Amino acid sequence: MTKCVQNQDKIMEYKRRAKELVGKMSLEEKCFQMLHSASAIDRLNIPSYNWWNEGLHGVARAGVATIFPQAIGLAASFDEELVEEVADAVSTEARAKFNMQQEFGDTDIYKGLTFWAPNVNIFRDPRWGRGHETYGEDPYLTSRMGVRYVQGLQGRDENYLKTAACAKHFAVHSGPEDVRHSFNAEISKQDLWETYLPAFEACVKEAKVETVMGAYNRTNGEPCCGSKYLLKDTLRGTWGFDGHVVSDCWAIKDFHEHHHVTDSAVDSVALAVSMGCDLNCGNIFLYLAQAVKEGKVSEEQVTTAVERLFTTRMKLGLFDDPKQVPYNVINYSVVDSKEMKAKNLETSKKTLVLLKNENHLLPLKKENLKTIGIIGPNADNRRALVGNYEGTASRYVTINEGIQDYLGDEVRVLYSEGCHLYKDRISGLGKENDRIAEVRGICKESDVIIACMGLDSGLEGEEGDEGNQYASGDKPNLNLPGLQEEILKVIGESGKPVVLVLLSGSALAINWAQEHIPAIVQGWYPGAQGGRAIAELLFGEYSPEGKLPITFYHTTEELPAFTDYSMKNRTYRYMKQEALYPFGYGLSYTNFEISELKTSSGELHEEGIDLTCTITNTGEMEGRATIEVYIKAERPGTPNAQLKGFTKVALAAGEEKNVTLHVAKEAFALCNEEGIREVLPGTYTIYVGESQPDERSIELMKKAPRRVTVSCS
Repeated sequence: MTKCVQNQDKIMEYKRRAKELVGKMSLEEKCFQMLHSASAIDRLNIPSYNWWNEGLHGVARAGVATIFPQAIGLAASFDEELVEEVADAVSTEARAKFNMQQEFGDTDIYKGLTFWAPNVNIFRDPRWGRGHETYGEDPYLTSRMGVRYVQGLQGRDENYLKTAACAKHFAVHSGPEDVRHSFNAEISKQDLWETYLPAFEACVKEAKVETVMGAYNRTNGEPCCGSKYLLKDTLRGTWGFDGHVVSDCWAIKDFHEHHHVTDSAVDSVALAVSMGCDLNCGNIFLYLAQAVKEGKVSEEQVTTAVERLFTTRMKLGLFDDPKQVPYNVINYSVVDSKEMKAKNLETSKKTLVLLKNENHLLPLKKENLKTIGIIGPNADNRRALVGNYEGTASRYVTINEGIQDYLGDEVRVLYSEGCHLYKDRISGLGKENDRIAEVRGICKESDVIIACMGLDSGLEGEEGDEGNQYASGDKPNLNLPGLQEEILKVIGESGKPVVLVLLSGSALAINWAQEHIPAIVQGWYPGAQGGRAIAELLFGEYSPEGKLPITFYHTTEELPAFTDYSMKNRTYRYMKQEALYPFGYGLSYTNFEISELKTSSGELHEEGIDLTCTITNTGEMEGRATIEVYIKAERPGTPNAQLKGFTKVALAAGEEKNVTLHVAKEAFALCNEEGIREVLPGTYTIYVGESQPDERSIELMKKAPRRVTVSCS
């Protein structure tokens, strides 16, 4: 897809028009425009507008829309082009729904064109409930996915935004959820600039994201929605951000109620606006006019904020002749269309990760099966398809439904929920483990068992999510909840071949399964078509190609404290222990070989270097390989080899292709203690393969990446 180049003359025109329009408003009118539910100003022909909309993996909370795989699954695709295509599809449906809603006068919440997505926080701890909203634990992968999602949402027209994207939550935000309104994330400048800020910087400087949302917490003592360092010095100063800043919802009242950095609501809104927060998700900016009258913030600062907001609305074409805006012709018929369903299925297939396949149990051959058993609380769980911040699908295909649809009458399917997702019984009046006999009976009758375990967005999510077992949204540990592991052991001990399909948005410590279950698939929250994608994977209609965007650990005990934001011993980049399943890992049904790795130079120059290699599909099935590039600075005290490039290569059985990858000099940089990126003299090892170069990845993949060294003088 072509990169959008914004028309600077047009942007200057929008700014001029916004300034002229805002200049006609009273102080009170301007303050009301800074609420997410901005009221109409009839005398100026300004309609009401609700800024709050969600589009993390599909248009959310506004009726029927295509529900794509959750963000963590999109990250597992390791496919930039796919992520932009998904975001483009989301924004197409967004415009179609908006055009329809406008026709019938519906301007309610979740009905605008300003989408508070993507979430580019770093998934630093697997206990964090909102981690499945992110693109995983790696700054580079998160940056690439975030940039492309923003570009897909905002479109490629030089004059108009298709929708306005929002990079959130700025910054250093990843739990715990239950203390997010009062928590102070203490972080070194080195970790801040090496881990927590790169994705935001990329979204701002490369993707030209229109909006940035501040986080609930404090960072190094400053509340993020009123932080001089983050909002003024970094975002607008160092990075030159030219859009608008929105608070997280009701975050500004935390300044005085929980962070205790201000004394009152008036002081809190004054701090937020003076530091550059332009839009309040919530209603505390009702105090803003009073703050101006008390001299705690200037009317000029209010005016600047409102001008930014109206510039965004003008970029969306909301004040232009509808015939001038190309996106106004998108018809509602595209929503949930046959083409959208096909794109959703294709996307889901590319997100699934094969973690284990002992003795090539997968793919299954239906001609060899008479009866298949499907057991587990996630076999028929729609909520485990979609994650959070979701829309409504016209049809959900669970794993149970997907397999039954795929097999038709050719193979008998037996199904049992097996156990509750987290409780000790399914029937309220039943005894504990009240489906265990049914589980044993199905195992006895079946040729192969598909065990469907894991989590759903009722167990991991945002603080306060309805029905969350743990209230905060975070996980207390990495174990399968409730009776799931007990049921899995009964299935495993039946003597029948077993495939474990995990639906979850985060890592689980499935140590027993890795030791005893022959085949394991990580399905994430795979979208409304997820059951169909999983069925086709199990029966070999295509080869899996997903890679883990997070580390799967052995235990919770090996993790640092949840509240410790230092990156020491966190994620694949800094951990010293062996992973259960490493970041970047994932198997295929076919086999790829990388050979003839060469660099354009043995010396690192300003323009970077080019890597060339040959990749061959030496297996018997077509597939798409993920080539991953890692760089290790060979000097003491540096991180483990870090991801700095990736690409997808489609290959038929027996086919080979030559691949060229460019690696910029910036990829060799590390941050010093002051957070300044620098490429120091010395030797750097570059690894190119289908995984990390760590010992555990090599053991699981049964092959090592190729490597070359370059020097920097």
